[in-house]
Amino acid sequence: MKNILISLFFILGITALTAQTPVPAKSQDRPILIKGGTAHIGDGTIVENSLIAFAEGKITLVAAAGSSPEPPNHDIIDASGKHVYPGFILTNSQIGLTEVSSIRAMSDFQERGQINPNIRSVIAYNTDSEMVPAMRFNGILIAESVPLGGLISGTSSVMEMDGWNWEDACHTMDIGIHLRWPSRTTRDFDSATFTINEKPNKDYNKLYESLNKHFKDVLAYSKAESREVNLKMEAMQKLFSGDQILFIHAGGAKEIIESVRFAQHHGVKKIIIIAGTDASYVADFLAEQDIPVILPPTHSLPTRPDQDIDLPYRLPQILSEKGVQVSLSHTGAQGNARNLPFYAGTAVAYGMDREEALKTITLHPAKVLGVDHRLGSLTVGKDATLFISKGDALDIRGNVLQHAFIQGKKINLFGKQQELFERYSAKYGH
Repeated sequence: MKNILISLFFILGITALTAQTPVPAKSQDRPILIKGGTAHIGDGTIVENSLIAFAEGKITLVAAAGSSPEPPNHDIIDASGKHVYPGFILTNSQIGLTEVSSIRAMSDFQERGQINPNIRSVIAYNTDSEMVPAMRFNGILIAESVPLGGLISGTSSVMEMDGWNWEDACHTMDIGIHLRWPSRTTRDFDSATFTINEKPNKDYNKLYESLNKHFKDVLAYSKAESREVNLKMEAMQKLFSGDQILFIHAGGAKEIIESVRFAQHHGVKKIIIIAGTDASYVADFLAEQDIPVILPPTHSLPTRPDQDIDLPYRLPQILSEKGVQVSLSHTGAQGNARNLPFYAGTAVAYGMDREEALKTITLHPAKVLGVDHRLGSLTVGKDATLFISKGDALDIRGNVLQHAFIQGKKINLFGKQQELFERYSAKYGH
């Protein structure tokens, strides 16, 4: 019995050990030069046979080989025949906030009540999440961690996919507030006819008035000469100075226009729309107002029965042609967010230029999140957050990472999925 118990504890210990996330990386201590690779800058340009150097976490050189001397005393990585990309950026995610959605104790992404602008997702971020290694293995090195629920959910922060705790992992804190605009209609599934019935939302006016009253109260609070501190009112102030972004989640075309007009009327400076296929109906409006859009996965179905089945695949190109700045995101089970590069690849298959599609998960999200001075492209002075892929990173067959760096730190790409692959490859063979 003693031997059995010892064996059991040993097995449980090994299981726990293999389930742990990789140890966070150490800060860069030696300058590095990546040479010979095809560099996809992220701004639409490509540099063949490139030289990319970085030191102390910052990019110091981006050039074609032969056009600039190689910097001395650098550790060299030969990327010949491979591709170099800026780290992909996942917007509008619950990475680090939820692990197993069916277990309440493993989800910390929502607070009670309708209006919670003072709620901060960053302090709930879990760096030990097994989702993190799964993201970075496909090149997703940065994610926006977003709260859910209510009309105003709280603030989101930009997080790095590495760190001992949320303070380590936080790249940029409290970048914006998320407003979930009420829908004018509700949709019910009729199992008898296997159809979706749409009807007016009887609570729309009440929810609208609740939002309108809150914004009026916030503006009145800001003008008061003396006041008692109100955390919900204080949390909204930076929207009117332009120091924070208002992310508006709006489903229908009418809701998109109404919500933008509402925010503009109340003096909000920076507005981002998070919408689905109905954004195609108001593309001209969004372009005229210079409102960027964050779209759900291209691997989706249309939201309406009269829409083309391939509309989600073509949507990034449709909006881009109209002059709308597009970023891609993920909805649903967070584990599947690792497919972000392949959402961009699908947009390429349906008419979008490859380097333009790359912008939807690099430079455009960086601009949307207000961090393009540090992220989103391979540019001198920006963070050395980048990776080397064996092939085309927007293609599931070519997205095979060889090296990845976050602010110059070399990231361990081994995770639970790789451990399982090696385990069963050893048992059943390749």
